[in-house]
Amino acid sequence: MQASAYLKLSVATAVVTIALKTAAWWWTGSVSLAADALESLVNLAGAVFALAMVTLAAQPPDAEHPYGHHKAEYFSSGFEGILIIAAALGICWGAIDRWRHPQALDAIGLGVALAVVSSALNGLMAWAMLRKAREVRSVALAGDARHLITDVWTSASVVAGLLGVMATGWHWLDPLLAIVVALNILREGVHLIHESTRGLMDEALDAASQAQVQTVLEGFRHPQAIRFDHIVSRVAGQRRFIDLHMHMPAGWTLGRAAALRGDVERALMVAVPGLRVSIQLLPLDVEAHTIDQDDLL
Repeated sequence: MQASAYLKLSVATAVVTIALKTAAWWWTGSVSLAADALESLVNLAGAVFALAMVTLAAQPPDAEHPYGHHKAEYFSSGFEGILIIAAALGICWGAIDRWRHPQALDAIGLGVALAVVSSALNGLMAWAMLRKAREVRSVALAGDARHLITDVWTSASVVAGLLGVMATGWHWLDPLLAIVVALNILREGVHLIHESTRGLMDEALDAASQAQVQTVLEGFRHPQAIRFDHIVSRVAGQRRFIDLHMHMPAGWTLGRAAALRGDVERALMVAVPGLRVSIQLLPLDVEAHTIDQDDLL
């Protein structure tokens, strides 16, 4: 199943959980359940946007985007983070008003049951999405899954709080719990925006992948014949790129040099799945100019 199919399931799950949580809030009047329902509404908006961005990221390179559209997934993660922060602020506003004017809750048992069902649906969906996100290295899918996990913990906290209200009769626990939920949601939103920003800044490959690259190159390196330098990498969504210079004897034929370059490229792509390799061939006694003239100004 493709990543887009998981996001479509996420959209459907969000619609169901919104209905369940809204019904729970309607019957109980619980502000914490209202906060939980609002977060699920954010889940829906985030899943729809993530689906759009994953679809865009899957498009092949074109004249205006020769390296592809993979970075579109980072916009999804950032957008979802912004939505989460907005939801957290709205929850805090409503909770503070309820704190100042406490109200008795109705049908708490029914509200708890609906919250548990919706939490179970989100938990199963998040588990499946995280597995797929790790498999295809999808930032958008991982971001949506983490948001669903946050929703699961939110619902669990709400259920615990409502059970506390039933046991003690302390109605002020409801708005207090809503504020705690909002702070947790806020933390997750900041984390998603941070991850999105990191991706847009062209970060290098992770340490494990860089170590794999070095291991492969060591297998081809020869003190008097082959050396590698100017190794630069970057990550863009599901794609990973690496550029490097390969130096070899000036007397080698072009065919021999090209054949060795092909061997190195294939070995690197096998060692690091999803890697795109660009190798510049140079004689052993030649160094390329790699300093941007703008850096000298």
